[in-house]
Amino acid sequence: MGIRERRETEKKEMRRRILETAMKLFLEKGFHNVSIRRIAEKIEYSPATIYLYYKDKNEILYDLHAQGFEKLHNMQKKLLAVKDPFERLYEHARGYISFAMKNPEYYDLMFIMRGPAEKIKEKEHWEKGLRAFEFLRENVRECIDAGYLPAVNPDVAAFALWSFTHGMVSLVIRERCIMIPDEQIKNVIQRALDFMMMLKEGPKKTG
Repeated sequence: MGIRERRETEKKEMRRRILETAMKLFLEKGFHNVSIRRIAEKIEYSPATIYLYYKDKNEILYDLHAQGFEKLHNMQKKLLAVKDPFERLYEHARGYISFAMKNPEYYDLMFIMRGPAEKIKEKEHWEKGLRAFEFLRENVRECIDAGYLPAVNPDVAAFALWSFTHGMVSLVIRERCIMIPDEQIKNVIQRALDFMMMLKEGPKKTG
């Protein structure tokens, strides 16, 4: 390995350490209670070293969001192999729930944690985040065209379905389901999803 390659590897490793440490601190202490100095102390480097990679916490938060949405998008791409749009929509919901349960830290940062996101707002087109919703919206549009769903605004239908699945996983991740025994959580989520998608009677085409 040459000097340039070694330096690039070292840079990637340092970014990885910064992001992993920042994620843990953001979740444990809250975004507002974590400083660049605190992150630097945790990885035993000076704050000046962190500033070589990120100018502020918002840039770190933006990179963590981007990583999370990249993982989510990779899951979504696998669904393209499912040809029937309604079946794909159902698998999309299941995949989204699975993603959230397997990556609760990322999910918390992406969709739950309250914190400034000026870097996201500064972007004229936030590709990684918007493409995830566009994938869902396009799937919903195909279901409408095929007669599986009523002829409604795809944005409204997509938002409703996303809100439903987000609500379930958020309650679980934030441990708000004490009324349901832990061993029954997965089954309840599955049955709730089936109820929402009305799978017990099977998809019905209109007309």
